[in-house]
Amino acid sequence: MRAITYQEYGGPENLRLTDVPDPKVGPGEVLIRVKAAGVNPVDWKLASGGLDPLMQTYFPVIPGWDVAGVVEAVGMDTPEYAVGDEVIGYARKDYVQHGTYAELVTAGVRHLARKPAALGWEQAAGLPLAGLTALQALDRARAGEGDTVLVHAAAGGVGSLAVQLAVARGARVIGTASERNHAFLRELGAEPVLYGDGLVGRVRDIAPGGVDVALDFVGGVADESAELLGETSRLVSVVDGRAVEQGGHAIWVRPDPVELTALSDLADAGRLTVPVERVYPLGEAADAWRDQQNGRTRGKLVLSVS
Repeated sequence: MRAITYQEYGGPENLRLTDVPDPKVGPGEVLIRVKAAGVNPVDWKLASGGLDPLMQTYFPVIPGWDVAGVVEAVGMDTPEYAVGDEVIGYARKDYVQHGTYAELVTAGVRHLARKPAALGWEQAAGLPLAGLTALQALDRARAGEGDTVLVHAAAGGVGSLAVQLAVARGARVIGTASERNHAFLRELGAEPVLYGDGLVGRVRDIAPGGVDVALDFVGGVADESAELLGETSRLVSVVDGRAVEQGGHAIWVRPDPVELTALSDLADAGRLTVPVERVYPLGEAADAWRDQQNGRTRGKLVLSVS
């Protein structure tokens, strides 16, 4: 099969489109013919070696944890799925080697859910990791109806989904973004504010009492978040351990088929969409990484595989 691989730690320049053996399908797994694969910052952070202390890596590596595709084969004792089923998955294994930037990938049933019919392949591929991250951040912060939720980096892949999920819960949402993304945030149901110096004052201009929940998807905003919160235990970050120093939480997204199914159901109910800024052919994965590293992506970047 064709796959993107890298042979050593480094940057986008290490990515190559290569031929590799088809993966074996173990018990409790399915083989997926990949239609599209989501691109996430963790993909290139792993490739840089930045997370080497956390996860065992075996070279050559096929990057990628997000997948949307069709079940091509079913492993032993896997009654949950059948050949031909359309699925999405946060296909994170316990080690770094066999990812989703490939024509075929295996995934255990705990990583999968049915693809939402309302989303195309590219949108569906952008949902699992970002959607689960947003959902689990909201849950850890106990965000619900009537809360005022501040979402940092609200126009990004995770942030744009967190905005929609918070709105679906009945929360008021304030989202930080560059001015060019303010109209986009309004369409999602958020009240936009400009990020950067003076953020606390700008938030208080529209929410004089501060906020109930702060979700950090960018880093470097722990102090501002704590100043705006009445209860700092409702600060959650996916990128900055300083949230813990403020009394909040730093989380690492976990695979969860029940939660992934809930996200799929919300999409089919018309309450959740996946903004996709650009779709790249598989062979242009390096360009996708470079574009994401510039930090200005609106929504998701996705690779089209087959």
